[in-house]
Amino acid sequence: MAADLVSRKVDLIITFGGGPVASAAKNATSIIPIVFSLVGDPVGFGLVASLAQPGGNLTGFSNFNVELISKRFELLCELVPQAAVIALLVSPGHSIVEGVIRYAQEAARAKGVQLHVLKATTEAEIDAAFAAFEQLQAGGVLVPDDPFFFSRREQLVALAARYAVPTIYPNPGFVVTGGLISYGADIDVLLREAGIYAGRILKGEKPADLPVQQPTTFKLVVNLKTAKALGLTVPQLLLATADEVIE
Repeated sequence: MAADLVSRKVDLIITFGGGPVASAAKNATSIIPIVFSLVGDPVGFGLVASLAQPGGNLTGFSNFNVELISKRFELLCELVPQAAVIALLVSPGHSIVEGVIRYAQEAARAKGVQLHVLKATTEAEIDAAFAAFEQLQAGGVLVPDDPFFFSRREQLVALAARYAVPTIYPNPGFVVTGGLISYGADIDVLLREAGIYAGRILKGEKPADLPVQQPTTFKLVVNLKTAKALGLTVPQLLLATADEVIE
């Protein structure tokens, strides 16, 4: 698809969906300007030389999808303070997995709870993972930011309901579908900013001169209907700090 866009000689490419999508665009052209969005580690992905001075034909926006694991872990523990075991679901094909696991392990040690990491790259493996969570008596599940998991959000939310396991997600798309809670960078803000960057580049500025931006706005969304179905009482402080409450 990236090669097709390049062959059409477009003036600019915006990518959405993380590092793999941005990498595909980068590999397809070193000339057409590219504005990426929702990339956890642009430097680690090899997209830019540095955040302050991207160099080349790419710039864009990070979403802190690795660093936010610790905060999501903390929020999950607030919801299920009695949980002795927390499970982390990861997709091995995603380049941020090692960082996600490392941050989750550090958070688990800080909270004094056990962490079990399960991997899934297919729908069937997601099914198997949730069955394993029940066997492990996991008090909660953490789903990291991953395009594959987002594409399977209905399956993930349905399984969390079936096994009655409190689960925290990276963005509101899961909670609107019926998930319990999400916390992450405000995607709407990041995409609007990506559009502004695109406009600036089309007016003559160069990607190499536009620093990669990191998020400053984060969104906490809670689904009270799901909490009630799980028999959970959401702490008032958490509700008070939520940006959106679905009732």
